[in-house]
Amino acid sequence: MSTEFQAKPGDSYVQSFARGLAVIRAFDAEHPEQTLTEVASATGLTRAGARRILLTLQTLGYVEADGRLFRLTPKILDLGFAYLTSMPFWNLAEPVMEQLSARIHESCSAAVLDRTEIVYVLRVPTHKIMTINLSIGSRLPAYCTSMGRVLLSSLDAAALDDTLAQSTLRAYTPRTLTDPAALKDEIATVRSQGWAIVDQELEAGLISLSAPIRNRRGQVIAAMNISGNAQRHTAKQMVKAFLDPLLEASQTVSQLVARRG
Repeated sequence: MSTEFQAKPGDSYVQSFARGLAVIRAFDAEHPEQTLTEVASATGLTRAGARRILLTLQTLGYVEADGRLFRLTPKILDLGFAYLTSMPFWNLAEPVMEQLSARIHESCSAAVLDRTEIVYVLRVPTHKIMTINLSIGSRLPAYCTSMGRVLLSSLDAAALDDTLAQSTLRAYTPRTLTDPAALKDEIATVRSQGWAIVDQELEAGLISLSAPIRNRRGQVIAAMNISGNAQRHTAKQMVKAFLDPLLEASQTVSQLVARRG
């Protein structure tokens, strides 16, 4: 849930717009409906300021009220899907991922990097293997996910240091790498070999194998993964069985993106 709103200096910084975004971010899966007081508390705004923003969003159709409770409307999806539909690989990757998932009978996803997190932009699920529900827009920490490490491997040394410094390096399982030096060594390996495997670092029982999606300039713009259950496959078995199909699929999407320009 969003915490206190922090203003940032600069003549080009539109504080009222930033406050509006803070109000939108205050609503999440754990807090889908909130009172005016709760929104004000979550964003650090005054009740009067939060009220003006909520009423503006209501007038524009992004928020609706039911008595004292406010909630987002489906129209808010327009904002997120405007980004997704502008992505060069959105409609190119989906059929490739569907074919990959059907071929290997495992879930496939694609994600992009947003500061210290990955954001899911495509998902082809087969069966549930995580305790949390993943969907388009879901976020996970980059440092302990295979797609995150693929995306982090595309950063230069200074940017990688900054990203790891800003990350909360929490041990989700006994296997989670949390030492910055060890993480940088692992990410260097990912950069060298061109793919990543993460064995139960985010959640016990979850193994994930990832490869990059590149644009025509060779820059990593997204990552694609295959997720499997440790009860069905070991990490070595996943690499042996699924790495070649995954690399083939990610290369196919990269080639399609390059042709699109």
